[in-house]
Amino acid sequence: MSTDVPHADPVTPPGLLAVIDMQRVFAEPDSPWATPRFDEAAAGVRRLLPAFAERTVFTRFLAPEHPEGAWRPYYDQWPFALQPPEARLWQLVDELADETRDLVDAPTFGKWGPHLAARLGTDGRLVLAGVSTDCCVLSTALAAADAGVEVLVVADACAGADDESHAKALDVLDLYRPLVRVVAVDEVLGQSRPAPR
Repeated sequence: MSTDVPHADPVTPPGLLAVIDMQRVFAEPDSPWATPRFDEAAAGVRRLLPAFAERTVFTRFLAPEHPEGAWRPYYDQWPFALQPPEARLWQLVDELADETRDLVDAPTFGKWGPHLAARLGTDGRLVLAGVSTDCCVLSTALAAADAGVEVLVVADACAGADDESHAKALDVLDLYRPLVRVVAVDEVLGQSRPAPR
């Protein structure tokens, strides 16, 4: 009688991974929007990517061609950002650009919308990583939760404008349980169980 364990393949964790705005404008130290712990968030994202494979969407924040409403004073404050979508600052960082097969561009902080909803399908789980925790990640999480989506925010695959803002955003997100849960990379990867062939 054989005691060999059947060969097992990893199972993708349930849900869709949305990697929020891992762009040069947030990565480069001399950028006005530099995120100090960007590299740490990128390391967390890289750990998540193999588990989700084709169930991954990347997003980019882009400036509108003509800001309207409250966006006008916002871009009066940040005129450097009024650049076209092909500008270098809006590109994904090199280490993640090659992983991008599905990309959502939006001139809004929140990236939840028809594209992510269609990719997720019904009764799915949205797993969020990226930058910044206190802006685009937060806005995406709350909009998805309002739509009835289970949202996991992966704290150690996110980074904020600074450590205090990151922590405050996570505290706010945690108030939305059970719609939104703050988790760690290891917790998400731990849901990937081997399945016998």
